[in-house]
Amino acid sequence: MSNDTLFYKIYLASRKSISRVVSRIVPPDEIEDIVQETYVRICQIENKASITSPKSFMYITARNLALDYQKQACVKLVDRVEDLQELEYLLTNDSDEMYENTLTNNEFSHFCEAVRQLPTQCRKIFVLKKVYGYSQREIAAQLSLSESTVEKHISTGMKRCTLFMRNINKPANKSSSSTSKNIAGGTHE
Repeated sequence: MSNDTLFYKIYLASRKSISRVVSRIVPPDEIEDIVQETYVRICQIENKASITSPKSFMYITARNLALDYQKQACVKLVDRVEDLQELEYLLTNDSDEMYENTLTNNEFSHFCEAVRQLPTQCRKIFVLKKVYGYSQREIAAQLSLSESTVEKHISTGMKRCTLFMRNINKPANKSSSSTSKNIAGGTHE
């Protein structure tokens, strides 16, 4: 069996596991792209015979690709703020009720998870509005969207994050865990 065939079989057998590893790092809509990019990277390796553990190599490659994606996403957001004091001011002087409810570390981490699960475009707009304090007009101009589209994304982000936070704070029961999955999957109750 050639190394290419071996890697292909291992990849097929490990796709779901790789997806689970990647899902802990990137938003749901990026998982499949990173899993596929993992295979592309594996195919591009010239000396596959030197790899002693192909499965481990695939997991490490997928994890590194996911971490690279996360770094790029963070850099793109931070690049837009030129003054870190301005960012700190925006973060500390926001009187938004949802933000006020996330002040403890545990709640803040849940809030970050809620934001992470928003669709990419919605998340980008939501963060620009709620974290960086951009106006709807500024966001619309920067992303070449209509103001009504920006408003809809902000509204969707608020609703989904609020639902997520409410469901996290409910006592653990079967209905709340299925609701969290629905929110994460992008469906509404």
